[in-house]
Amino acid sequence: MKECYSMKSKGMWFLLTGILIGGIFVLLVVLFNGTWNHNNNMDQNHMMGHDSATSQMDDHMMSDNGMDDNDGPMGHGAMQELQASDEPTKPLPIPTALQPDRVTGDTVYYTVEATKGTSQFFKDGKKSETFGYNGDLLGPMIELPKGKTVVIDTINRLDEPTTFHWHGLVIPADMDGGPHQTVPPGERAQVRLDIDQEPSTLWFHPHPMGSTAEQVYKGLAGLLYVTDDAQNGLPNEYGVDDIPLIVQDRLFTPNGELDYDAHMNVDGTTGDTILANGAINTTFDVQTETLRVRLVNGSNARDFDFTLSNEAEMTQIATDGGPLERPIPLETLTLTPGERAEVLIDFSQVEDVAALKADGVTFTTFRIGELDKASIKIPTIETVERSTDETADRRLTLFGMGNMVSINGKTYDPERIDIEAKRGDTEVWEIENKPDMMGGMTHPFHIHGVQFRVISRDGKPPSDQEKGWKDTVAVAPDERVKIELTFTKTGTFMYHCHILEHEENGMMGQVNVTE
Repeated sequence: MKECYSMKSKGMWFLLTGILIGGIFVLLVVLFNGTWNHNNNMDQNHMMGHDSATSQMDDHMMSDNGMDDNDGPMGHGAMQELQASDEPTKPLPIPTALQPDRVTGDTVYYTVEATKGTSQFFKDGKKSETFGYNGDLLGPMIELPKGKTVVIDTINRLDEPTTFHWHGLVIPADMDGGPHQTVPPGERAQVRLDIDQEPSTLWFHPHPMGSTAEQVYKGLAGLLYVTDDAQNGLPNEYGVDDIPLIVQDRLFTPNGELDYDAHMNVDGTTGDTILANGAINTTFDVQTETLRVRLVNGSNARDFDFTLSNEAEMTQIATDGGPLERPIPLETLTLTPGERAEVLIDFSQVEDVAALKADGVTFTTFRIGELDKASIKIPTIETVERSTDETADRRLTLFGMGNMVSINGKTYDPERIDIEAKRGDTEVWEIENKPDMMGGMTHPFHIHGVQFRVISRDGKPPSDQEKGWKDTVAVAPDERVKIELTFTKTGTFMYHCHILEHEENGMMGQVNVTE
């Protein structure tokens, strides 16, 4: 009897254990699917899947920079496919060139205000609440002359805290505008910027912890042009033969309004409509054979593949932080969130119009008239070939999806320093994108307060497109990218994924640079 009772007890124990394990497994599946499908009507970065009717992945296509345009089956949610707009065309808005308040010797003074406004995106749509710098939407272009000191009075006219982050500027951490430099509503702060880096196209945007993604989505983004005399051989008449394009994707409500809360996705908020400088379906009248276009990917999460139609030819001349070592003819230019590029577009063989497309969708049409010819001299920089097998001083592993993202297994803690570095020391960092069970997604990795060089991708030399200065670099799933950097300013700087929702969910760390 005792033996029989013992056998029954063991049987019951195994049964209960099996039920418990099964229950835990089901719970994990439910939780995972809940995260995976959160707002699953949203687009995901670098995921080429479509809705349930067209969910097969496209064949992998390689872009000119050697990176995979598709990244394989991510499994991080459904994609919002970009749509061609049937809105009436409108002239491309050119951001205002901000005029200095005053110039005293070698010091230039500006004022920048973060403000609330309204914007109507569709002819028959309702007005949306938007944010802007010195206006309703987006912001001005601020010229930063190399060798000068620029003082900017920043004012927060919003009803919530914000910061003013100068993306790509090599400046001390206390001027950088990261999450530690919050400006409360109604308050102001002054930044002093000593400009000593290559001529380049940079940008500025908010960086407050917990609301960066929403504030950018609502319109806070402006332009910074570092300039010097070496650029005089290039097209440089602002708004005529030298134009900026802040390219973003947005999803609108049926009545044509922006609604971040309704459309937010923890794996990166994307949309089906392309905006160029805040406008839909734009046109630009070309007056010269060669047009200089400064492209900024200002989206929260979407990568863009830019192409041209009708025999227009595109040549890249600069990366995030300045000129390339030589001009690079392109058919496709890929930019991840936060990246910039300068290109020259040759219209000499175009008869009527040429379309600029993102992921195959036209968003700006160039109309060709009588074209002036101009002599162009493209500045270049010398680069030193670096060994692709240099030993890494730091290794950073990016991992996760949605609200479960990390760097080296940790989420961001403003009280924790993750890396200690010395000013003037040159280091090699290896950034690994560790795929998750769904395959992973491309992470654009950004470091504040420094410009770096890409040494290698999976042990191979970078493409010619990546041989200029960078502050943001795309890291594909299961890829390792080595970069070389030297901090020249001190303080605590951020490094993070520039998918803004990933950044806010903790895919961010801090490096403290001391003397």
